[in-house]
Amino acid sequence: MASYIAKSVIKNTISSTNGQHLNTVRTFSLGLQHNQKKTLSPKSGDSVVLLDGVRTPFLMSGTDYNSLMPHELAKHALSGILKKTGVSKDLIDYVIYGTVIQEVKTSNIAREASLAAGYNEKTPAHTVTMACISSNVAIATAVGLINSGIYDVIVCGGVESMSDVPIRHSRKMRSLMLKANKAKTLQQKLSLLASIRPNYLIPELPAVAEFSSGETMGYSADRLAAAFDVSRQEQDEFALRSHTLAQQAFDKGYLTDLIPVQTPTQTKLIDRDNGIRVSTPEKLASLKPAFIKPHGTITAANASYLTDGASACIVTTESKAKQLGIKPKAYLRNFTFVSQDPIDQLLLGPAYGTPLILEKAGLSIKDIDVWEFHEAFAGQILANFKAMDSDFFAQKYMKRQSKVGAPDISKFNNWGGSLSIGHPFAATGVRLAMHTANRLVREDGQFGLVAACAAGGQGVAMILERHPDATPN
Repeated sequence: MASYIAKSVIKNTISSTNGQHLNTVRTFSLGLQHNQKKTLSPKSGDSVVLLDGVRTPFLMSGTDYNSLMPHELAKHALSGILKKTGVSKDLIDYVIYGTVIQEVKTSNIAREASLAAGYNEKTPAHTVTMACISSNVAIATAVGLINSGIYDVIVCGGVESMSDVPIRHSRKMRSLMLKANKAKTLQQKLSLLASIRPNYLIPELPAVAEFSSGETMGYSADRLAAAFDVSRQEQDEFALRSHTLAQQAFDKGYLTDLIPVQTPTQTKLIDRDNGIRVSTPEKLASLKPAFIKPHGTITAANASYLTDGASACIVTTESKAKQLGIKPKAYLRNFTFVSQDPIDQLLLGPAYGTPLILEKAGLSIKDIDVWEFHEAFAGQILANFKAMDSDFFAQKYMKRQSKVGAPDISKFNNWGGSLSIGHPFAATGVRLAMHTANRLVREDGQFGLVAACAAGGQGVAMILERHPDATPN
């Protein structure tokens, strides 16, 4: 399919003024505020809001978080959101927390992390996983539970520690050890010991390849970039943009979801992301391909890196927020999850999810003031732009009448993204939501769209609407 797209897809340059939208957009409970801006109403009952959110600094794996177990890292975010909002732990009805590379000793990390953070022991918690969109799943699950009238106040988030991943014995060695555990006599145990072969001792690392295809995500990104004719220069320029905007946002104090962390083994206070590197075009161009060699275009500089970090947010109803005397950040209006071919369309979640969520919300691309996409690879983002801006792709692969159009680049990931800030798999969804909510306030916008791809050819798209009482912090 990749080569077919490469020959057939309409190659349009990415325009910052593109305002195309679907012909099939429908009205969805629209009303007018006093400022005459379009707004969305809840499907039923009270509006669900994103009260606020926090995240630890995102650090490159193997650096200052390398002594922490994942639940220990998560507790900083879970306690941090209570401290930031002033919400009592006794008001938390439920905790939903994500993780991808799971620590076997804390199989329900949501429970262990919330207990470590000092939450009430009577507060239930469960763990979710959906690769890079795990905390998006946590938020969506919270919306469902609240809309069902089950709970009022739910903490959501996610954590990933790539510095402390579980490493298993080989399958043959595990089988032998289980048999040895059941052996009753010395002779049985010695017989099993004698059956060990050298290859039994080779450890198994967590897979970085797709289970269904055996292909690494970087290799898939290289093929995707080639299919959509995304050049190495375009990718490097986008990566440089991400790092530059992230650095500017930090310097201006815009990253207010960032909370400092003090680890037991560190005397210094960790208060910033450590993967942001504003380089030069010449330096980026000098790097060699990381996956398809020697002609690939994905490098260490235009791909997201292995990251440690945690995030947390509070989801509740608008009336509950008012009762608590806290001004919410945004309304959580709509969400949808998508899934497609995990081999040739592994990273096209945003292209599939965006038109669906716009149609579901009754909005057009022109209505979106803030775009926040997960940047797995620069080539992946640019390929999604081209897919979104192609009538051929819409008609051939999405069975839609026309293209949705590419996002206005001047409104896209204006505080950097995963390429620069980092990508702790299960924590990124909350970061995307908080960047969206906080940007809507600072940029005087109304609607924000979050989208991300995930392993397995899956993806998410969400619509947030600025709350009228939201203020910068």
